[in-house]
Amino acid sequence: MISLLPPDLSVAQAILLVLTAGFTSMMTAAMGIGGGLLLIAVMGQVVPLNALIPVHGLVQLGSNANRAVMMRRHIDWRMAGLFAAGAVPGALLASMIVVQLPLATIQLSIGLFILWLVWGPKPSRRELSRLSLILMGSITTVLTVFVGATGPLVGAYIHRNSFDRFRTVGTFATCLSIQHMLKAAVFTFIGFSFIDWLGLSLVMIASGALGTWIGLHLLKKIPADRFSLIFKTLVTLLAVRLLWLALTALMAS
Repeated sequence: MISLLPPDLSVAQAILLVLTAGFTSMMTAAMGIGGGLLLIAVMGQVVPLNALIPVHGLVQLGSNANRAVMMRRHIDWRMAGLFAAGAVPGALLASMIVVQLPLATIQLSIGLFILWLVWGPKPSRRELSRLSLILMGSITTVLTVFVGATGPLVGAYIHRNSFDRFRTVGTFATCLSIQHMLKAAVFTFIGFSFIDWLGLSLVMIASGALGTWIGLHLLKKIPADRFSLIFKTLVTLLAVRLLWLALTALMAS
C-alpha cells in the first residue's frame, strides 16, 4: 500500500516538502534554473540521507518532464539527443561505482557542491561542440548519482548557447528529464526501494506541475537580479547548515 507519509517524516515536514516542490518548480520555470538546487538543500534538512538523492531525483524527473511537455515547441532536440548520448554511458558507469557513502560524507559533498555551483566560476557563452555536449551529459550524469542537484551545472552549459529564455527552459527541462530518469534506473538497479516514498513524491510532482504552470506565466515578468541575490543567500545558508551537521558528525566519530 502506498503511503503519503514515509517513515521518519512528520506531517509538517511532508507539507514543507510539498510546498517547496511547488515553489522550486515555479522558480525554475520562471528563472530558467535553480529550483532543483534549492529543493535538495531543503530536503537535506529533513529527508533521511540514504533516501535524499534518489527521492530528489524522482521528484525532479516529474517536475522536469512536466516542464518539457509544456515547453515542447521550444526544445532544441539536437542538444537533447547529444546530451542523452553521453548520459546513457554515464549512468552505466555510475551504476558500477556507486556505493553507500557515510551520511556525513554525503552531507559534506552536497554542501560543498552547492557552494561551488552558486559561487564558483561560470563558463562563458559560446556554441558548444558535439563532443562537449556528449561529455557534459556523461560527466553530469555520473555526478548527479553522488551529489544530486547538477541542474545548475547543466544549465550553465545550455546558457552558453545564447538561446532565448523559452528555448533555454525547454531544452534544460528535457536534458534533466533524461538524466533523472537514468538516475532512477541506477538507484533501482542497486537496490533502493522507492515504494515508501512514492506517495509523497507523486504529491510533490503534482505540486511541481502547478508551480511550473505558474512559473511559465511569470517567465517574462520577474526581475532576475534581485531574485538571484535572494536565491543565492538562501541556498548558501542551507548549504552551510549541511556542512555544519557533517563536520559535527565527523568530529564526534
